[in-house]
Amino acid sequence: YLSVAEALTAGGIFHKARVKIEWIDSEKITDLPKAVELLGKANGIIVPGGFGDRGTSGMILAAQYARENKVPYFGICLGMQIAVIEFARNRLGMADANSSEFNSASEYPVIDLMPDQQGVKLGGTLRLGEFRCVITEGSLAEKAYKFHDITERHRHRYEFNNLYRPQFEASEMLLTGKNPERNLIEIVELKGHPWFLGVQFHPEFGSRPNRPHPLFRDFIGATIKA
Repeated sequence: YLSVAEALTAGGIFHKARVKIEWIDSEKITDLPKAVELLGKANGIIVPGGFGDRGTSGMILAAQYARENKVPYFGICLGMQIAVIEFARNRLGMADANSSEFNSASEYPVIDLMPDQQGVKLGGTLRLGEFRCVITEGSLAEKAYKFHDITERHRHRYEFNNLYRPQFEASEMLLTGKNPERNLIEIVELKGHPWFLGVQFHPEFGSRPNRPHPLFRDFIGATIKA
């Protein structure tokens, strides 16, 4: 996670603020009271990328804590998927919502392989490299990028499941970034929250000490206001 830490530091430099990072083992977050204990002093919460289901229950609780307590939240790749799962469980009534990566028998696989990935050998399912994303006007992402059509780097296998888009589109979780070529959700945000954003890509790869990535810049800005 060195690139994530450096991107956070670069965001702090932009705001002339020193960023203090406290790494928390998500396996230690076993329930909401424990989330309050471990996260209660945080001005912002970031859940970075990763693979596998280790610690994901704690990550989901961290996303719930951030959502319910209006704490700035930044989810990257897996961190976006975690936010989607948590919201589906606790706001959309899908108690069993999950990623099929973690539970292939989930009744609500809100994160899943896309139809054109089914039956493909493991290496062929990885979405790797640069892909376009079209951003919704007026969104947090649009305010950060100042553009509506961007390109970002990806390294992941599972996607937001488009079968559940109607339920999310009718809720306060906004789907504000989409890949136009494959109609995939790339960015989610929360309406009515100071700063809650998840991205399917890896913005940390595009951040530099003298030029922080706009999402990291604005995330740090939100934590300063928190």
